[in-house]
Amino acid sequence: MNKYTKLISNTVLFAIGSFSSKVLTFLLMPLVTRVLQPEDYSTADLIVQMANLMLPLATAGILHAIIRFGLDKSVRKSDVFTTGLLIIAGGLSVFLVFAPLLHRLSYFGGNTALIYIYVLTSSMRSLCSQFVRAKEYVRLYAIDGVFATLTVVLFNVLFLLVFQLGIVGYVLATVCSDLLSAFFLFVIARLWKYIRLRRGMLAVSLDMLRYSMPLIPTTISWWLTNVSSRYIIAEILGSAVNGQYTAANKIPTIVTIISGIFIDAWQLSAVTDGTGRDQAAFFTRVFVAFQSIAFLCGSGLILGDRLAMTLLTAKEYSDAWRYVPVLVMSTCFASMDQFLGSVYMVEKRSSMALVTQMLGAVINVGLCIVLLPIPEIGAIGAALACLISYMAVFVMRAVSARRLIGMRFGLPRLAMNVFILGTQSVILILELPLWVLWEILLTALAACVNLRPVLHQVQQLLARRIARRQAE
Repeated sequence: MNKYTKLISNTVLFAIGSFSSKVLTFLLMPLVTRVLQPEDYSTADLIVQMANLMLPLATAGILHAIIRFGLDKSVRKSDVFTTGLLIIAGGLSVFLVFAPLLHRLSYFGGNTALIYIYVLTSSMRSLCSQFVRAKEYVRLYAIDGVFATLTVVLFNVLFLLVFQLGIVGYVLATVCSDLLSAFFLFVIARLWKYIRLRRGMLAVSLDMLRYSMPLIPTTISWWLTNVSSRYIIAEILGSAVNGQYTAANKIPTIVTIISGIFIDAWQLSAVTDGTGRDQAAFFTRVFVAFQSIAFLCGSGLILGDRLAMTLLTAKEYSDAWRYVPVLVMSTCFASMDQFLGSVYMVEKRSSMALVTQMLGAVINVGLCIVLLPIPEIGAIGAALACLISYMAVFVMRAVSARRLIGMRFGLPRLAMNVFILGTQSVILILELPLWVLWEILLTALAACVNLRPVLHQVQQLLARRIARRQAE
């Protein structure tokens, strides 16, 4: 199969699972924001984000190595899965030592056990799903995404509406969904066949750890860039403001959903097909189309910001729309940063991912501390800090990707996209006269700028398929 055809095929299959999963969870916002007040929503989100911070620490970052080494044809699949299972079990056991410290934190004191259960079920689901991807069981991965969607929706309705468990119910819904998903993949993919201890696996285990360990601070830095601002907002501006900021963050997740679907498929293609003489051209073509999709989606989200927040949230969250435009821009850059991270994965330069993301985290935290106390800026300062830090990471990774594989980035189109979304953000936040008309015109301009490279890639793909069929 042609590598572009394979990439499109895998993207469609990942879309079936991931898109349904993320979108239906996204559409739970009306339920969650009507059941949980902004203060409670803030606390529930901070619990989940603390668990996400603990995940790479407790698992030694081994989940990153599962997909990379699982795709390596020279490595036994049983060595990869068994290593992941042992390190997760050992890491979580060691991490229990820190439970008393976590219990002392005011935000989490009564929910320490819930956080640990969340980390356990999330790590097991990630292990199984990443291994299934590494085995290239793409259809099963997609089916599991749909299954996880149905269960997380069911448990949210059950725990929030029926049992009225509030914050605990919000977190427990994801825990139960992850547990069922891990069990489903384990049984259907017959993963017990890959649990096998042998003497020769030690070398593989050490290689996996050498690859994954530098990614622990990378993941933590990514967390600091993307999430730490919520803790700072809660501390400086209060939980109610943070609850609104958390709700606003849900709108840009549409960009994350679409880019994440592509990234899942792209990682397979980058490792298996992203080598050889045309490596730079392959990465360049895919990146140009990728950034066009991300910015076009971002422009549409800014246009529909006010309407979306009105439909999806309760009236207590009415001011949250002001944070969305800048958060959308930061998410577009975060998606491109993640794409460029695949260069480091292919080249096995995980230390470079660490350095760039750590610098981004330092910039983000520093700017949050400076901007948030300024009354005229408020929580928008956190969104600005996030945007600037992701832009800085992009510049650093673009320079190194250019040096490593010689890829190009379509800078004129990129500059135009940044200008369009930046102008849209200023017009909407300031509510300038005729802002609706200007937003529509700018979104149309974004479509004119970005549709061509996407359609060009589709035309090339169709032409190759027709030529192959005629040759047959």
